[in-house]
Amino acid sequence: MTYRLLFLFAFSIITTLAIDAQSLLNQPELDERVRSFLDKQASQWSSMNIPSVDGHLLYNLIIENNYTNALEIGTSTGHSSIWMAWALSKTGGKLTTVEINEWRHAQALKNFKEAGLENYIDARLADAHELVHQLTGPFDFVFSDADKNWYQKYFIAIDPKLKINGCYTSHNVSKKNKSRWSANYLDFLKNQSHYKTEINEKGAGVSISYKIAEK
Repeated sequence: MTYRLLFLFAFSIITTLAIDAQSLLNQPELDERVRSFLDKQASQWSSMNIPSVDGHLLYNLIIENNYTNALEIGTSTGHSSIWMAWALSKTGGKLTTVEINEWRHAQALKNFKEAGLENYIDARLADAHELVHQLTGPFDFVFSDADKNWYQKYFIAIDPKLKINGCYTSHNVSKKNKSRWSANYLDFLKNQSHYKTEINEKGAGVSISYKIAEK
C-alpha cells in the first residue's frame, strides 16, 4: 500500500470517528429535555424502578460499546428505559422493552413522551415469558429486570439472539444479596464459559455479562 493510500485510509478512519463523536454530542435540546425530566422525576419513581446510579451504568455501557439494538425485560414505568433510550439516541439505536402490567405500561408511555424519547423505544405490552421466544433480534445489549425466578430462562432464550461482544445485564444481582435465587443465578452465570461476567455493586446490584463466543 502506498503512502498516499495509507494517508487516505487513516484520514477516512479519523473522519468517521469525528462524525461518530459529533453524532453523540449533537442533540443538546434532547439532552436538556431528558435531564430536566429525570431531575423532575428523581424522587417520584416507584420501588419497582432502578436507582439513578444503575441508570447511569446502563447509559455508560451502551455509549462506551456503541450498542444499537437493546432489549429490556421488565419496563415498569420506564426509568431504566429512559436511561437506555437516551444512550441509544446517541448511538443511532433503539430499545425494545416489555411490560406485562397494563397500568405500568401506560405510565411508561407517558414518561417516554414527556422525556422526548418515544421515537427511540418500541414498548410492548406482553408476557415476557412468551415474547422473548418470539423476538428475532439480534441484540447487542440486554437488561433483565422482571420476575427473578425466570432470570435463567430469559438468559437461555436470548443467548442465541445476542451478538458476540454483546452485553447481557441483570438487575438486583449482587454478592451481597443473600437470597437463594441470586446465588443460584450467579452460579449459573459463572458456568457460562462463553461469557465473561462481572458484578457492579454501586447501586442495587447489576451483573454484567459480555458474550465472548457462541455456545
